[in-house]
Amino acid sequence: MESSDVELDLQRSVQAVLRELRAQTPALQSHQGMWRWSLHKKVERDPGKSPALVRILLRELEKAEREDTRHVFIPLLHTLMYVLTKATGITEELYRRTYAFCMRLLTLPAPYCAVALDCAIRLKTEMAVPGTLYQRLVIAEQNLRSELYPYQERVLLFVDPELVSPSVCSALLLEIEAAQTQHTPEACMRHVVSHALQAALGGACQAEVLQRKLQASPRRALERYFLAVVTAVEQMASEPSASRERHLERLEEIYCTLLGPTVAARGRCGGDPLPPRPPSIPLPSPHITFHLWTDEEQLWKELVLFLHPPNQLRLSAHLEALDLQGLLPQQELARVSVLSTDSGIERDLPSGVDVDEPPSPGSPDTERRGLQRKGGVKKRVWPPGILMPAHWDEPPGLHRRTGRPSGDGELLPRVSRLHTARVLVLGDDRMLGRLAQAYRSLRRRESQTFCLTPRLSLQLYYIPVLTPEKPASRRHLELGELAAFLGRADPWYESTINTLCPAIQKLAEMPPALHTSQTVDPFILDVITYYVRMATQPIYFQIYTVKIFFSDRNEDSVEDIFLTELKVQFQDSRLPKDGFSPRRRGPAEAPGAELSLCYRKTLLSHRTQEVTVSLRTTGLVLKALPARDTEDHMCLNVHVTEVVKSSNLAGKSFSTVTNTFRTADIRIQSQDQRLLTLLLDKDHRRTFRDVVRFEVAPCPEPCSRAQKPKALWLSSDQQKEMERTKAKPRPLLMPINTFSGIVQ
Repeated sequence: MESSDVELDLQRSVQAVLRELRAQTPALQSHQGMWRWSLHKKVERDPGKSPALVRILLRELEKAEREDTRHVFIPLLHTLMYVLTKATGITEELYRRTYAFCMRLLTLPAPYCAVALDCAIRLKTEMAVPGTLYQRLVIAEQNLRSELYPYQERVLLFVDPELVSPSVCSALLLEIEAAQTQHTPEACMRHVVSHALQAALGGACQAEVLQRKLQASPRRALERYFLAVVTAVEQMASEPSASRERHLERLEEIYCTLLGPTVAARGRCGGDPLPPRPPSIPLPSPHITFHLWTDEEQLWKELVLFLHPPNQLRLSAHLEALDLQGLLPQQELARVSVLSTDSGIERDLPSGVDVDEPPSPGSPDTERRGLQRKGGVKKRVWPPGILMPAHWDEPPGLHRRTGRPSGDGELLPRVSRLHTARVLVLGDDRMLGRLAQAYRSLRRRESQTFCLTPRLSLQLYYIPVLTPEKPASRRHLELGELAAFLGRADPWYESTINTLCPAIQKLAEMPPALHTSQTVDPFILDVITYYVRMATQPIYFQIYTVKIFFSDRNEDSVEDIFLTELKVQFQDSRLPKDGFSPRRRGPAEAPGAELSLCYRKTLLSHRTQEVTVSLRTTGLVLKALPARDTEDHMCLNVHVTEVVKSSNLAGKSFSTVTNTFRTADIRIQSQDQRLLTLLLDKDHRRTFRDVVRFEVAPCPEPCSRAQKPKALWLSSDQQKEMERTKAKPRPLLMPINTFSGIVQ
């Protein structure tokens, strides 16, 4: 295909992606998500098209900048960066134009400036040392061991077997396994070496000869080449002023060592004609583990196993020094205290122990003294300024990615966050409710043991999978409310991820391949891979806690949480009243039940107003997400179906009207002995019956109260005054990663 024909074909595909973002017609919506995937597939099959596609995407971005059509900035930038990560042979001029465009976007408001800065940081690294992004991505995702780049990533895919059909689970598992059998550690090392040499040497690299040589190399020789390339790239990338010429010289030496000076010189001198199409170097899909969600503690257990594989006998010295109890999944959480037999008096020490002269560090006496002199209760002494799990997901803001997994850094001295767990859940709003429970449990456990936070960056992702119903019922739409909100907030999420649901159902209906380990163009896995790699901007959702009181006074109150919805229903039975028998409702008695509501109403000025009201209602729903647009989703939307009584010549009549108001917290109590039933997150497994009263408020951070020590020197009245006036605890927010965050 001629160059003009190639550019014309790519231009049509890019225009199709842009029309998909602009149009809302059903004809285009049926193909949403396919255009972006087919565009990347064209470049993957023929890497020689990459420079042409980069030019086209950059031209469209500059055109959108002139016309101020901002809604296409982020989709086109993500598409461009995904091509640049895999491509070789991109000219320095194209890199500089892309970098300059990203720098101009820094003057725009969020999320455009956040995404542009993330791209600019990666581009600067790639311009200085070509091939760095590809190499770091493969090393981290495939868990290839490297001392110079020790970061590791893993995608943990969770599916609730009660919410997702077995056919969908088996189809996903088969597609993941089929793709991962092709990407052995040896194949990934060959890809890293080939890509680094082609990115640096360009046309002087004989790609086909190089790949044949690597294919024939034994494991030990392949590891030696891999280590040499990684060392050259990482050492140059870590220098403050990296020189592209010196990097080229280093890789030329490795190239000559690998192929021999004669063959390498033949390629530089143009002795052999270059092949019309350079061989493709695939970007392996990340390492994905598939899990059926059966236990609330399963998330914590899998994260521990990721940090501490079963074949690892002991922790590092730095982690052992932290006294991390509960890291082993086989052990129960132990209370951090020991019984002391030490009086604390020097004369009670064993003979031969010199108190004045401390033993040298590392000597046996140091360990023996540490074992003998118990101080009673062990107290963890954290470095100053360290808030325990409060920095788990960092403040809502910019998540930078420099080719390294997000969240790298140190929370404790000499303990780096080298692991990134990308937790991806499939299902509907009920599955997200279970994820919120597990997330809160994880944060509670970390507030006591602090064993994952110093070493692990946790990223959450969500792909909606709804049970197919024809025609789509109202129940079907209600179960996808959070996915609909994410689609309204992030148009690229709507186009790329929300369209996966019908594709996953079609995959489950297809007959499995007959005894083959290879799948042709796995669409679902490719979109999952694109999502977990490019979605770096989180949207934070408020988790609400509900305290429930039952009609039986001997039964203790229960505390639970919800993420999307709390629904109140009325039971037919009433609470028995002393001295009264239940009265049958007359024909003129109003329907519903009498409720007392006490809440803080949220005004448009974001001030609050205390309101107490009694009303008769036939239904009440508390929703944590707005029904339209992306208005404030950090408060509760209360929908009350109120009963209105009216009198006319025919007698009394009743009608209903639905009122909606916003609040931060609310207390509701039954006034006429009608018992209530609560349904959390639309999940019938989380139903509470015989309820007379409940209270809803934002769920606090598990550690936020514990971090404020009591002032024991104050009197009781002064302590009460301090408790009354102290700042409110920070609410617990659950982040879900999207491509852009909330686009206003």
